[in-house]
Amino acid sequence: MPALSAIRSIAVAMTGFLIGLLLAAMAVPLAAAYAAPPPPSSSGIGTPEPGKTISIIVYGNDPCPPGKNDEIVVCARQPESERYRIPKRFRDKKQDAAPNNSWANKVRSTEDASRTAAGIPDTCSSVGTGGQSGCFSHFVTQMNQEKLQQQQEKQDNPDGIPQN
Repeated sequence: MPALSAIRSIAVAMTGFLIGLLLAAMAVPLAAAYAAPPPPSSSGIGTPEPGKTISIIVYGNDPCPPGKNDEIVVCARQPESERYRIPKRFRDKKQDAAPNNSWANKVRSTEDASRTAAGIPDTCSSVGTGGQSGCFSHFVTQMNQEKLQQQQEKQDNPDGIPQN
């Protein structure tokens, strides 16, 4: 009897597989019938394809050039004083430490670094008796550098609009 139940379970599995295969075969033509219609041909009927868009910067009272064929021309107007200047995105470069820095500046930066670690007076360190005065002088120096940088940025950009 166990052999008969094994054959019957195989027959049920095969029947289920064949029914699933039959349903899948019927679903394919139905899905093809409801598929999206093909795109319209480019025979001039329907909507035209979008044209090319060109962005141009014009200075002063220069006219905006017309587009050729189906081109779309977008003009941004800048004042005449900006015509021969370096673009604003390149003007605001932050000053980096010069690679050809003088020996005096290199020694000063090395001394400042060693002062912080040593814990001697006028250092910004929690070790030693004079740490608080060094922290204050370090704070004042940093504040003055930030003010100088803000003044330079204000001179470079007088209208106050941030640059990209």
